[in-house]
Amino acid sequence: MLRALQKYLTITILIMGGSYLAYEMFLYSRAQQLLPPKTTIAGLQVGGMSVPQATDVLMQHYMAPITIYYRQDQVELDPQEIGFALDAPAMIQAAQAQRDQQETWRSFLEFALKQSLDPVQIPLQATHDRDLLLARLQLIASFLDKPAKGPQLLAGSATFQYGEAGYVADIDASMADVETALYRPQQREVNLVVVDQAASSFDMQLLGQNITDQLGAFSGIGSVFIMDLGTGEEVSINGDVAISGLSILKIAIFLETYRVLDAPPNEYVQGLLYDTAVLSSNYGANLLLHVIAGADNTYEGATKLTESLRRLGLENTFMAVPYDATPVASRPSTYITPANTDPNLITRPDPAMQTTAEEIGTLLAMIYYCAQGKGALLAIYPGELTPNECQAILDLMVQNEEGNLIRFGVPESVRVSHKHGWDFVTQGDAGVVFSPGGDFVIVEYVTDPNSSWLSHEIGFPLLREITRATYNYFNFDTPNLEDPNIRAEREQIAREAAAAEAAAAAETEAVDEAGGGGTAVSPDQSTPTP
Repeated sequence: MLRALQKYLTITILIMGGSYLAYEMFLYSRAQQLLPPKTTIAGLQVGGMSVPQATDVLMQHYMAPITIYYRQDQVELDPQEIGFALDAPAMIQAAQAQRDQQETWRSFLEFALKQSLDPVQIPLQATHDRDLLLARLQLIASFLDKPAKGPQLLAGSATFQYGEAGYVADIDASMADVETALYRPQQREVNLVVVDQAASSFDMQLLGQNITDQLGAFSGIGSVFIMDLGTGEEVSINGDVAISGLSILKIAIFLETYRVLDAPPNEYVQGLLYDTAVLSSNYGANLLLHVIAGADNTYEGATKLTESLRRLGLENTFMAVPYDATPVASRPSTYITPANTDPNLITRPDPAMQTTAEEIGTLLAMIYYCAQGKGALLAIYPGELTPNECQAILDLMVQNEEGNLIRFGVPESVRVSHKHGWDFVTQGDAGVVFSPGGDFVIVEYVTDPNSSWLSHEIGFPLLREITRATYNYFNFDTPNLEDPNIRAEREQIAREAAAAEAAAAAETEAVDEAGGGGTAVSPDQSTPTP
């Protein structure tokens, strides 16, 4: 009986074991369609999953947007937009290939124990388009960057505004971090590298660009030279182009007159200086050439003036023929200079007297520094010029209230020592501006070589606005906000009123004299007041 029971139990166990084994084999055969336990693909656990399930897991993680932080702003980057391609089939096939390489008993044992004896780890296989990523990041930066701004001229006001600090994304420095996040299944966030930028400070280049822009609207040619007398910084726009000397060359006559005098000018010479500087008298200028020549010979005076300019290094500035005079056979009618031999020269400068904006500006700077007891004039002409004489020249030209080009570009309270001049096609002014924000030299010309006449209504407003922009550059915090044209109209009205008042006074005086038995003098017969 016992034996029969043992046999029965043995058969039962064998049947049950066989059934279990058969069932496990059945499950194992089905499991062969799944990935091995503890399979890791691209850093994700996909063991025991079917191919579609594993594919979904990979796609859900790696095709999820990347969160890009630009300071406080947040932007999502879709991997598909940058050509990100995940090769899920290849990675799954690699995992299956490792499983298929195992011996059957080992594979079955892993299945039965529900764990891998040798975990399967498949690295990420994916690509992206780096150019598309770069373009995308640049697009994000274009919306969120706030680059620093330099000082700018406010449109229509000739005033400058302060620069602003800013920041910009450093895309090159950010690329590696973004790509790392793109190839990461979790923590798909990244901070762009953002660089702070300080606001740029004022420089003369800013002023030069503004003047260039203003001249760009002019059909002719502009020539401008500006010097910061405090720092020596310069702006030169066509400053080395030969230009007609005009009455601006009288500045050189003032200097040479004082140089040849051994004592302060007498009343006669003082009168000539005044007439030449304030009334722009050509006759007075020619008589000063007599003083320079030491004889009643204007041509000799012009020659000596030119020789002195050469000593100062001003090789493009000369006077060959005096004002309102004609060439004579015994004297040169012009001089050859580096500026007027430029094959591209189109300004048609007066052959009798020429200069450049740079050289007139340099001459004014020499006079300014001489008045302060320093500079080239005192070194080149020791004992022949004094600071007081140079200051007298500056003070003389401050009295010039005509040719209001530079003067109308600055506030009325600002002293301007200048000399203006123009002919049919060229207009200009040159002087020293004593401004609260710093003294500066400004020399400005406009000329229209393609016309026989340059209207004052075209040239004057342009020259005044160039002066106003220059003044506002030096006086950023207290700019000149008055339109120079309004200033011109106001002073014109004041002049006409003053002239009418003077005429009325003269008429009253004439009537009084006639009533007293004197001879009446009509306004037309009287000598006009300059």
